[in-house]
Amino acid sequence: MSDVDFSELVDSPLFIELSKQEIEYLSSIFTRTQVFEGKTVFIENMPGESLYLIQEGTVQISQMLSELDEQALVSLEKGDVFGEMAVIDQENRMATARIIKDATLYSLKREAFAALIKAKPRLGLQLTLNIVRIFGRKIRNAKKDYRVMLVNSLSQKD
Repeated sequence: MSDVDFSELVDSPLFIELSKQEIEYLSSIFTRTQVFEGKTVFIENMPGESLYLIQEGTVQISQMLSELDEQALVSLEKGDVFGEMAVIDQENRMATARIIKDATLYSLKREAFAALIKAKPRLGLQLTLNIVRIFGRKIRNAKKDYRVMLVNSLSQKD
């Protein structure tokens, strides 16, 4: 029996258009981890191997601006997904993820994701579509944030 319980997370964008049975199946291939405040989940530029779903707690995503300057990008909470591109590609992490409030995380390793796609292609395809939607939403939001920053920067020059 898995210690992963998605019952409180069925509204997560990771589970869009998945049946109860499919979500139960996914709970068997995710791993549950308790991570305490101040700990780092992963660091920018390190190889990625898992995506994470937050069951509880808060995770801050940040990027390095220079060797000594780090910029917080977003804080994520229950139901949010991060590190999702690690199961799609084999590129290094684009950001750093740190726990800012004790967290319970569910992770899915790239190898388990690949096995899922072979064993249950329809579920694998839907999960892939959901991951792409999550990533696409993040890109659109980042573009909006960039525009706001640019407009603010230009208005300060006037």
